[in-house]
Amino acid sequence: MAHYRAPLNDLRFVREEVFAAEREWAAMPATAELNAELADAVMEEAGRLVTAELLPLNASGDAEGCQFDGARVTTPQGFRAAFAEFAEGGWCGLGGDPALGGQGLPKLLTLAFDEMLYASNSSFALYLALNNGAALLLDQYADEATRARYLPRLYAGEWLGTMCLTEPHCGTDLGLIKTRATPNDDGSYAITGSKIWITGGEHDLTDNIVHLVLAKLPDAPPGAKGISLFLVPKRRVDAEGQAGEANGVVCGGLEHKMGIKASATCVMHFEAARGELIGEPHQGLAAMFTMMNYERLSIGMQGLGLGEIAYQSAIDFARERLQSRAPGGAAAPDKPADPILVHPDVRRMALDVRAWNEGGRLFAAFVARELDRARYHPDAETRAHAEEMVALLTPVAKAFLTDRGFEATVEAQQLYGGSGYCVEWGAEQFVRDARIAMIYEGTNGIQAMDLVGRKLVRNEGAYVERLLARLRADLEDGGGADPRLRPFHAAAEAAAARLERATRQLLERARQDPAEAGAAAHDYLQLTGLSVYAWMWWKAARAAVRGLDQGGALGEADYRDKLIVGQHFLDRLLPRSEAHARQLEAGAAGLMALGEMRF
Repeated sequence: MAHYRAPLNDLRFVREEVFAAEREWAAMPATAELNAELADAVMEEAGRLVTAELLPLNASGDAEGCQFDGARVTTPQGFRAAFAEFAEGGWCGLGGDPALGGQGLPKLLTLAFDEMLYASNSSFALYLALNNGAALLLDQYADEATRARYLPRLYAGEWLGTMCLTEPHCGTDLGLIKTRATPNDDGSYAITGSKIWITGGEHDLTDNIVHLVLAKLPDAPPGAKGISLFLVPKRRVDAEGQAGEANGVVCGGLEHKMGIKASATCVMHFEAARGELIGEPHQGLAAMFTMMNYERLSIGMQGLGLGEIAYQSAIDFARERLQSRAPGGAAAPDKPADPILVHPDVRRMALDVRAWNEGGRLFAAFVARELDRARYHPDAETRAHAEEMVALLTPVAKAFLTDRGFEATVEAQQLYGGSGYCVEWGAEQFVRDARIAMIYEGTNGIQAMDLVGRKLVRNEGAYVERLLARLRADLEDGGGADPRLRPFHAAAEAAAARLERATRQLLERARQDPAEAGAAAHDYLQLTGLSVYAWMWWKAARAAVRGLDQGGALGEADYRDKLIVGQHFLDRLLPRSEAHARQLEAGAAGLMALGEMRF
């Protein structure tokens, strides 16, 4: 069976000792009242809540799934009660505007909460994730009256939000959408069309659902430039924010999926549903990307959370499972065999998973800190630089974290042997639930194309140059001469040089042949992710050595463990970057040589 304990000590180490969150928050007026003690209290309660309320529903929710009776969707037993408790506790509006009922907490904290949610129950987490993204979009793009009517209810969990993009005939190419918005005499719009794969499109957790729908106005220019964004509630909302009659929003059915079965993935029909324009006409895609980028980082946390619960559960099994003797003789002579953790190959798999998880937690925290700086920092230049960093690293965070998260669940499943293939241990559910994260919110291939197309080639590598400048400045900030830190310093330096060479080569090739960017995209994203992880492990190792020398709060054993796990990353996982650099150099010719009919 699955076991999970929120990794509070490691979260605090990353937050306070690696990224000095309390000092960061003190420098920004919006977060100045938050301190480490309060952050610890929030995280401890979050860990208690997900373990007590969500983890027990994970396997049962997967087995039961959501049900559709032709009109209504019901979530699995226990979900409504659990959601009511989360809503009552204010957990639906952690990062929301305090003036409208939100908690106003920084991303560095809310992202850690996301990890716990996804680890304990990924299906449940998705309802909250979509709601958070919808609220963020409305906070930035809706007018004051709309914000006042909707945001307090979204933050309170009275209503939940969705985003409606994909249609049966188009996915990534949203310029092909057919959903139409016809102006009404009163300034509203009649929305008509169908959307598929809508997470939380219909459910019984709340009595109203707020859909953010992409559609085209009658005078829309062709393609993506003609997309507008509309707010379309399941039930019409009056000027006082009260929900009333049905609004022509109909669920056409549920998708039958490989995983996340307790998440209602719906086909939705809009039958002249009344909607209101959000933002400017024909500018809907830019607004929707605010929500999509939030969701992409959140989905990265799905990979990390599932990797963490997969690791914890597998290690509990490995400590108890007896098989054979240790290479050097009996480690447990009083037992008929030794626990499988004595075997080097089992340790290899376990350390791989742990190193990916702890590195991912560092990377996610770094991106979260940049998001907080971009939103809250009083200095305009700091905000601008943070926005650039977020733009560069969001596709990496989504793709690299979910790639590694799926890899972690598969390797953790392998630790069980045959038991991992059987339902009762929970490992196979983690694999199934993790697989979708590499596909939705833009496939990982699309993330790679975004990275090389929009974030690299379009600005001639300027974002990457600034990333490398920050990395190298950090390497100069003391510690490199310490023998305990020398391997981490050298690895980060080498990773930076490798990424710099690859960037230069790719830019030169892309100028000659546009296909080169696409051919290199996957390897370039993987190389970028590994390079940033090398930097993050340098930061973690430096903090661990400082903790050892100063008697830090984590404790001597945990600081030493951090160095051991980090060294495993350097020795056995970071070398993949050399292979990706070689593969990137192969270019596009071999990929394009085979005729289409020869596949």
